[in-house]
Amino acid sequence: MAYLSMGEAHRRITEYLNKFSDAVLYQDVTSLARLFSFSSNSPSLLSVADALNVFQDANRLIKQSDKFSQFGEILAQLLRSLQSYRLGNLVDAYHAFEKFANAFIQEFRNWESAWALEALYVIAYEIRVLAERADRELASNGKSPEKLKGAGSFLMKVFGVLAGKGPKRVGALYVTCQLFKIYFKLGTVHLCRSVIRSIETARIFDFEEFPRRDKVTYMYYTGRLEVFNENFPAADHKLSYAFANCNPLREENIRMILKYLIPVKLSLGILPKAWILEKYNLLEYSNVVQALKRGDLRLLRHALQEHEHQFLRSGVYLVLEKLELQVYQRLLKKIYIIQKQKDPSKAHQLKLEVIVKALKWLEIDMDLDEVECIMTILIYKNLLKGYFAHKSKVVVLSKQDPFPKLNGKPVG
Repeated sequence: MAYLSMGEAHRRITEYLNKFSDAVLYQDVTSLARLFSFSSNSPSLLSVADALNVFQDANRLIKQSDKFSQFGEILAQLLRSLQSYRLGNLVDAYHAFEKFANAFIQEFRNWESAWALEALYVIAYEIRVLAERADRELASNGKSPEKLKGAGSFLMKVFGVLAGKGPKRVGALYVTCQLFKIYFKLGTVHLCRSVIRSIETARIFDFEEFPRRDKVTYMYYTGRLEVFNENFPAADHKLSYAFANCNPLREENIRMILKYLIPVKLSLGILPKAWILEKYNLLEYSNVVQALKRGDLRLLRHALQEHEHQFLRSGVYLVLEKLELQVYQRLLKKIYIIQKQKDPSKAHQLKLEVIVKALKWLEIDMDLDEVECIMTILIYKNLLKGYFAHKSKVVVLSKQDPFPKLNGKPVG
């Protein structure tokens, strides 16, 4: 850092304080939000942080002026957080930022209009990001990471402030989405339920009045929750909404949505186009799709094994594993078609030994009892119409639609 005189440091800090005071006075939310955006690492913010390390008595500047002292608690904690952030003391930065954020919320409550919402969004975002970084610092020092949990508690308080009648309520969905990110990160997704209930059942909220950006994020996270609950029709509805309404220029966001939407669609019997997998770099699903098309159980298992880490991390491995039943259905349909070409009169009778041979050709060893069990499951799950003749070890297929399509409905 270049030499910084005491006078220059004093000037920079005073200028920063004036910017805050003027932004509040003139309700200039863009200028106000910039003052809190630590993660942007903007040169102007860093220059103020450097000044704070030279001029150590910023609190005196705040107290000496009526213009600044009315926001004393907000400004003192904000500057303390900025200084610690610049020095790389992230836990200290978080502590001060949380105190600043709480003081700001008290002031925000007193403002009748919603002019400062965008600034509040920045605070909600920054406290989450700063908490994550502070937790990494704590963990590296062998201490318990607890700041992200604290940020969640603060954001619940913010949600309570916004969840009332009046223009401020449109900010509730943005804060909800920040809460979702925290709960998913902490593995406490059950905590999402109370917030979802408030958004979806409270009469004060009209979902359509929320900003599109927030609606897309909300539908993405609630769609993921439905995937975990194996409620695939609901997951399809929510994730499809997020996909259809996502900004087409935000390709990484679209990719994140498709990581969950594709397994959901596959579970409902709907296969994605190859160009989608290529465009959004989701080629890990290519062999899964091919396996479903071909009835190739070996290929499906190979694809799951090859990309096991990715699928487990996304939480879709078990969803994809359950596609085996659809692959069995496709394999049986291929056997049926071949038999129909050879002997149409006996096409509806599938001998278990023929199925065992087909599986052996795919290098999958199963005995007659195992195959019989799978046939029973397929019939029970309505993937196969017919009955099993136990004595003759034959599956007798219905002559009317023996292989029902899922048509967008989940298996069984």
